[in-house]
Amino acid sequence: MALALNSMSTWFCNYGFSSYSKDWYGRSAALVSISTLLRPIQAVQDNKRPRRLVDIIRTVPELSRNYFRSRPRRALFGGIALLGGFYVAQTISLSFGALGVNDVIAAIVCVLLTEYVTKFYYSRPKVTFPLALLNNFKMGFTYGLFIDAFKLAS
Repeated sequence: MALALNSMSTWFCNYGFSSYSKDWYGRSAALVSISTLLRPIQAVQDNKRPRRLVDIIRTVPELSRNYFRSRPRRALFGGIALLGGFYVAQTISLSFGALGVNDVIAAIVCVLLTEYVTKFYYSRPKVTFPLALLNNFKMGFTYGLFIDAFKLAS
């Protein structure tokens, strides 16, 4: 045991983990000692904040509402939803168009999805931000299919 501790301390000193080390210019500088590095880690307990997973999950809607109060953030995520819908439309069009299988079924699913989102959006008395993001995604999706139809026609 004593041999192991001695060789371990020799290893720490050889590889620069001693309590004193030299900096770039050769001056000796005091570092944190090994005993402070080997102490057990203790968690800080403050009872002001919730610690259970359910409590943390319950705070997510409030945090997201506070995050999206900024108009530039809302515009940014609206643009991301629009471009995301465009990307999904291009991907669906490319994959089903290249295979030549189930084109009609893919078109029916796309039209039904678009019509359902439109009905859902316009039947609500108040438009919330997630609903606006869904509508932006639908607009990008429709625009992507429209542009792809022009590409196929030429």
